[in-house]
Amino acid sequence: MLLTLLTAHLPKRFFSSFPLSALSNSDYIHSRLDSILSSHTTSPSSLLQSHSLIITTGHSENVFIAAKLVSLYASLNRPTCSTRVFDQVEPKDVFLWNSIIKTHFSNGVYSRAVELYSRMRAANELPDQFTIPMVVAACADIGSLNYGTCVHALTCKCGLFAGSSAVGSSFVYMYSKCRDMMDASLVFDEIRVRDVVAWTALLIGYVQNGENEKALGSLREMLRLGGLNERPNFRTMEGGFQASGNLGALSEGRCLHGLAVKSGLLCSEVVKCSALCMYSRCDSPEDARSSFCKIVDKDVLSWTSVIGVYARSGCMAECLSLFLQMQSNGTYPDGIVISCVLLGFANAMRVSEGRTFHGLLIRRHYLLDEDQIVHNALLSMYCKFGLLNVADKLFASRVHELAKEPWNIMVSGCGKLGMEENCILHFKNMQHLGVESDSDCLVSVVSSCSKLGATSLGKSVHCYAIRRSIDGNASVANSLIGFYGRSGNLAVVQRIFSRMKRDIVSWNTVMSSYVHNKHYEGAIALFDRMVLEDMKPNIATLVSVLAASANLASLEKGERIHRYLEEEMIEMNLPLTTALVHMYAKCGKLDKARELFDLMEERDIISWNVMISGYGMHGHAKSAIEIFQLMENSKVRPNALTFLGLLSACAHAGLIEEGKRLFSRMQHYSIEPNLKHYTSMVDLLSKSGDLQEAEELVLSMPVPLDGGVWGALLSACAIHKKLELGMRVASLAIQSEPDNDGYYVLLSNMCSSMGRWEEAEMVREMMKGGGVQKRAAWSAT
Repeated sequence: MLLTLLTAHLPKRFFSSFPLSALSNSDYIHSRLDSILSSHTTSPSSLLQSHSLIITTGHSENVFIAAKLVSLYASLNRPTCSTRVFDQVEPKDVFLWNSIIKTHFSNGVYSRAVELYSRMRAANELPDQFTIPMVVAACADIGSLNYGTCVHALTCKCGLFAGSSAVGSSFVYMYSKCRDMMDASLVFDEIRVRDVVAWTALLIGYVQNGENEKALGSLREMLRLGGLNERPNFRTMEGGFQASGNLGALSEGRCLHGLAVKSGLLCSEVVKCSALCMYSRCDSPEDARSSFCKIVDKDVLSWTSVIGVYARSGCMAECLSLFLQMQSNGTYPDGIVISCVLLGFANAMRVSEGRTFHGLLIRRHYLLDEDQIVHNALLSMYCKFGLLNVADKLFASRVHELAKEPWNIMVSGCGKLGMEENCILHFKNMQHLGVESDSDCLVSVVSSCSKLGATSLGKSVHCYAIRRSIDGNASVANSLIGFYGRSGNLAVVQRIFSRMKRDIVSWNTVMSSYVHNKHYEGAIALFDRMVLEDMKPNIATLVSVLAASANLASLEKGERIHRYLEEEMIEMNLPLTTALVHMYAKCGKLDKARELFDLMEERDIISWNVMISGYGMHGHAKSAIEIFQLMENSKVRPNALTFLGLLSACAHAGLIEEGKRLFSRMQHYSIEPNLKHYTSMVDLLSKSGDLQEAEELVLSMPVPLDGGVWGALLSACAIHKKLELGMRVASLAIQSEPDNDGYYVLLSNMCSSMGRWEEAEMVREMMKGGGVQKRAAWSAT
């Protein structure tokens, strides 16, 4: 019998309060106590009877029996009864303290478990290797890192690390849970004998703290160094699959899948579901479907994972088929799976199918009234479809609830649709009602303020972000950098950039702000700093810095960036090669620009225009026309900028007939000439001396004229000494812009150069009479 065996092995404390006479005199008591000590579960009534027997027979203060009672009451979820039993026993040893701490820890009352440990220490009772894991885990779950570090110090002092891997594992868990992975890693390194629990605690800690690369690294080390007790279990595999999914590391995830098959762990439903989630996160529909089919008990999470991956991949037929299968299998869809399908239709821009699915949800009463997730997904879908009138109706139906998600969706949706005024109006209404904005909402509002030039409002939004302590959010900070950069406030741009946690978008936004404000040297210096700080530039970075070099016409800087591309073996693509062609063309290296242009496997309209304008700005009009002819033979249609570059080239080179032919050629491509095209034609005709035709073109222009047109024609009149025409043109120019002093000066200088002093004086008097002030001249020397 169990009690007989216990008499040989139990500590002396048991017998000190358990009279041997009682054991020998009553077989009934002996049997009942044996039953109590050997039982793992019991009913409440049976336990109460047993407890009564223990009290009446004088064994209530036996530490071993009290510990058993504490455990049994805990198994019935009666921690209060456990505590009463515990409080009645004196003196208490570590075994009893462990029992009561475990009672509250197992029932999730972590603060009470820590409090009992404090009482244990106040009673001068030292913990053992069973106490520490429970107390440390409790500290982790209540976020009490400071108290946990005190426990760590006592554990080291008592030498409890040496005897148990569980002790070290619990500290790894605690530091991980409290987001201190450096100390977690240090504790792990000090564990002498590691088991699968220790490795798994470290791996899961890395995953929970977003350090997924390190998680996979620790798993690799575990497999490389581990012995029999360090082979992965289902929890380890779950963490590995989660890390692979978070990284989108499909190859690593497949390797783990193979390991799970080889080790037999794939028999676990938990591992099967983890593999499915990993394939779903890696956007691999076929692998996800294969894993899904192997799951025996398909719950709503499994269905959501496989439906979600097809929705994100735009495979809406398969997505909808799975959704219907889910219902036929008796699984009722929740709000998350419905929102996955809705957002799938939105991302695939399947407007008709999305509206039809909405109708299905209405007919089948799928959570539309009570589920905020579905309502939000519908709002997002209609905003992506550009059907803002439908989104407005949905929004208005629940606007009284003042939930922040719908407001944020509407603000973001309006911003993305280019409806800046509506975006700002919704944001103002949110502020009036006291609804909090999220980071996506603020990004849209700041972007709208930037596009509308609403500087004061943009600054107010910045203040709001500071008050809400979300100005440090990378997306919000990047949008603010773009806003201040667009408004020319580079000092604030620098201040935000210096204080934020930077990503590649941050560097690119600052760089483009410098380029936008013609601060090209600053853009190049920022690129150099970026490289020194080991931040790897992307295509957008390189395009911006090449644009800065081009605008500086700095061949030395441009060539240095080109060398960097070659040294880093950065793959050339269309935007990057186009930026290089532009840089070499602007710097006058037309042969190099043409060489790169000819090597391009594909060219878009920007590439052709860059090469044409490059030849044009350096007076190589015939080469520009040759490129245009090649362009016409390709599949790329010219646009307005193409013809502007060609007309400018002809004007520089004096190719009158070619210019006229190209101007007429615009009609073939249904391109309406704008003011810049007309200005180039006036310049072309004026330089050739055909001022009559230039005047006729100006007077027939269907677009409002500016100073550039009049100035070109007036300058030509002065060069060719056409005073009468010049007077006529000047009169028309002054009527259009009476405050432009340039027209008066040009006309006066023209009269003086031809010896018409009286007319020159009359023009100056007219200028004074009109109150037009001559602007001060300046010199670069």
